[in-house]
Amino acid sequence: MSPYFRDLGTALEWRAKGETLRVEAWGPDAVRVRATPAGPVLDDLPGALLDTPPRSEVEIKVGDHHATLVTGGLTVRIDAGTEGALTPDLASSAGRLTFSRTEDGTELLAEEPAHFWWPGPRLATATGNGHHRLEQRFRAYQGEKLYGLGQHTHGMLDQKGAVIDLVQRNAEVTIPLLISDRGYGLLWNSPAIGRVELAETGTRWVADSARQIDYWITAGTPADVLRRYAGVTGHSPLLPEWASGFWQCKLRYRTQDELLEVAREYRRRGLPLSVIVCDFFHWTHLGDWKFDPAEWPDPAAMVRELDEMGVRLMVSVWPSVSPASENYHPMLNQGLLIGTEFGPMAHADWPDKGLGAYSAQVAFYDATNPSAREYVWERLQRGYHDLGVTVFWLDAGEPELKPGHQYNLRYHAGPGLEVGNLYPRENARTVHDGLRAAGETEIISLNRSSWAGAQRYGAALWSGDIGTDFATLRVQIKAGLNVMLSGIPWWTTDIGGFHGGDPDDPAYREVLVRWFQYGTFCPLFRLHGFRGAEQVLEPGMTGLANEVWSYGEEAYEILAEHLRLRERLRPYVMEQMRVTSETGVPPMRPVFLEFPDDPWAWQIEDAFLLGPDLLVAPVTEAGVREREVWLPAGARWTDAWAGEEHEGGQTVVVAAPIERIPLFLRDDARLPVRGEP
Repeated sequence: MSPYFRDLGTALEWRAKGETLRVEAWGPDAVRVRATPAGPVLDDLPGALLDTPPRSEVEIKVGDHHATLVTGGLTVRIDAGTEGALTPDLASSAGRLTFSRTEDGTELLAEEPAHFWWPGPRLATATGNGHHRLEQRFRAYQGEKLYGLGQHTHGMLDQKGAVIDLVQRNAEVTIPLLISDRGYGLLWNSPAIGRVELAETGTRWVADSARQIDYWITAGTPADVLRRYAGVTGHSPLLPEWASGFWQCKLRYRTQDELLEVAREYRRRGLPLSVIVCDFFHWTHLGDWKFDPAEWPDPAAMVRELDEMGVRLMVSVWPSVSPASENYHPMLNQGLLIGTEFGPMAHADWPDKGLGAYSAQVAFYDATNPSAREYVWERLQRGYHDLGVTVFWLDAGEPELKPGHQYNLRYHAGPGLEVGNLYPRENARTVHDGLRAAGETEIISLNRSSWAGAQRYGAALWSGDIGTDFATLRVQIKAGLNVMLSGIPWWTTDIGGFHGGDPDDPAYREVLVRWFQYGTFCPLFRLHGFRGAEQVLEPGMTGLANEVWSYGEEAYEILAEHLRLRERLRPYVMEQMRVTSETGVPPMRPVFLEFPDDPWAWQIEDAFLLGPDLLVAPVTEAGVREREVWLPAGARWTDAWAGEEHEGGQTVVVAAPIERIPLFLRDDARLPVRGEP
């Protein structure tokens, strides 16, 4: 029996050459792997996994040349590196891991050394103070398809061949869950800044400066992976029923009267409206976290009137704190702001009221600090919740650094390079924990960034400040599906895009209509954008009108009908949200999630399923009035508009006039697409 192995009951440990490698059963069909360059495994580092894993059966066998740990459908082998060694030193295979399907021994994933001599599959290069640049290498497999990893603007659904920065930026969201068509999922359980390379020659995960390699891996189909992932990182709560309706937003409603008049107009027109949004610069100063009474004289009365109309008010709150804010110096003195390694406590420049044409050098509260979270929530409660506001928009929560020098940040949770990706999740936690303590049970926040485990805090994600053309819409479809495969089930876009768009331009009206049709079937249904020519970023800024009646009569009739369509589908949407909360399977699904045995389903990038029964095929090009749709094998499909039935396993050409998005119902499903009961 090899002296390098230790059987710990539910874990298998290998120690040699100063490294400690631990493989521990972590839920059904899953293990957690930790590798520490020097010393014992560390248990107190921030990550995504819940502290206590679900129970699972474990079998460990230790031999002379290798050891195995079996947990359900996953078998892990550690090579001792002693067999056939030419010298007393361990061979290059020492400590190498192979993950296989227990049922038939099929290799799912294996570590791959960079060289036959050095380095091995795990490399630690010291960066000082006990931290290392960490690399983890795995073997590449010809034809493998890889999904997830959060939300990105590269326009790929299958991300094989991509290099993805593991860092939070506006519209680039790091959630390091990777799902393979080979039958496994891998969570890189580290919030460190780094990258993942999905090359044809191998996969490499890199943390620029951290203390420990830490990842979780499970065997199964994509749906299995998402179920297991929710079990170890936390299930999302049930989406509040009101949140499944339509959200109206623009940059920006400048006054209380302007916002209320829009809500009243929806009511006068008999149009459904669930949420209306008060965007940025409504505050006195950035970081005061309260309404400016000059523009919002009676927010409590506004909330009451909206409530009588069945409409919730969502308010944008930022993590930024201006030196002009009443909270800046108290937070600075109490150590509640993100610190720096060099220079002042300033991380970005941003306009603020009272500064004229100048910008303030703002800091950010440290959301990884429990005391800072409590301080900020107390201000949010006093400035908003006590007035009746229960829905918060957590904008710029990456946080939005200028420049993006993570190495200069010092968080309560650790150095910026080691923990930087954690911030948006902890920012959402501020609101979640505060609302729960205040007695609220229906909790959702809208975030521009996210990280693994944020779903357990009721954190929805939107795709950031994006373009306003068909090319961007095409990217959104793939980005949203990868978000669904990253364990974040509540997602939306700015319908019509953010940067620009002229409501009087016929070409843009077509973009808006087609995007609105797509948005009708997203988990969250939200219209937003900064319409018109770009303006100087300053407190008085506002864009052109962005309501459904702002785009001409033809567009209005189409948009209004899709508002009514979403209303008819809301019971079905909520049914999917219940499934998501209970199982982790998302409401918006890549075709292969429901049909993993259909090889062509893995190729579909321009269509998706809402729940199991509704196939949605958006139109994403100008002037298109028909399109091809692949109908997955293993089901019958009925054109939801024409009523025509088709057997699965074929491509059909379907009409797509400007007023209609192609939709198909699975087997005997009956949904009120056309308004029938």
